[in-house]
Amino acid sequence: MRHHLKKAKNKYRSEGAIPVFKSVLRYLPIECNNLFFRLKYGPGTKVMEEDWDNLVILDACRYDMFSERIQLDGELQSRISLGSSSEEFLEENFKKRYFETVYVNTNPYVPQLGLDRGTFHAVIDLLEQWDSDLQTVRPETVVEEALAAHQRFPDKRLIVHFMQPHIPFIGETGKRLVGEDWTLGTTNEDTSGVWEHLRRGSDEVDIETFWEAYYENLDIVLAEVEKLLDELDRKTVISADHGNIVGERLFPVPTRRMYGHPYGVHTTSLVKVPWFIVEGDERRTVRSDPPVEAESISGETVESRLEASGYR
Repeated sequence: MRHHLKKAKNKYRSEGAIPVFKSVLRYLPIECNNLFFRLKYGPGTKVMEEDWDNLVILDACRYDMFSERIQLDGELQSRISLGSSSEEFLEENFKKRYFETVYVNTNPYVPQLGLDRGTFHAVIDLLEQWDSDLQTVRPETVVEEALAAHQRFPDKRLIVHFMQPHIPFIGETGKRLVGEDWTLGTTNEDTSGVWEHLRRGSDEVDIETFWEAYYENLDIVLAEVEKLLDELDRKTVISADHGNIVGERLFPVPTRRMYGHPYGVHTTSLVKVPWFIVEGDERRTVRSDPPVEAESISGETVESRLEASGYR
């Protein structure tokens, strides 16, 4: 709610009262549905209060997709995420200091929100290790850097944040779509992208091909996660920051069909996330230490990465 009030205030200043009134009418059903959702499912899971040594975050991974594709040995549960977008997930989960934790990151909202300075013992930010062809960080790079971080910080909890299966699509099906100019996603209705094409019912978008590319992205990252777990010891949980809504309507208050992962929209396709537990033979002994100094990512780089990920 605070996020939407801030946006309404800014819209009022820049555009006047009528656009704000229209936005309020559009968001009232969403807030009503959020209330019903919280009454049914509760407030959600604070990931830092859960029991794990390693937390693997798959960005924008729906629970139903994960349950269909996961083939690792472990126990599949679900959790309710605190956010329907990366921004909301990060804001709600990391409000304190976690100097016993190292964060290996590919999501541009971590530096955008200032979480790379004074929140964790260390943030290994991979936004500079950007693949210009794929317009994202390769999952192989994440595995390599996560294992290096584990060796460097053996007495810390480890968070490993992969950008996949979030767009851009990097599999063979996804690469064929690049020329069609809808592989980038967005929650901003004023810009083009996969979600806007789907929202408009554009003839350029084949929904079946979209799902194929989306599942392909998930399969690619799960293969790399398996390699990571082969080398990573102790108790590991695989989860997601949020999912995606792909043409579903909210209920019990009817809404139009929605797409993407807008901030502050709590419904199962967005905030019901996998919680896959891989037990380790032993548990890690962790300790809290002051944060290590690291060079911050430039604002220009962060903005370009946000744009490539469909957030601008």
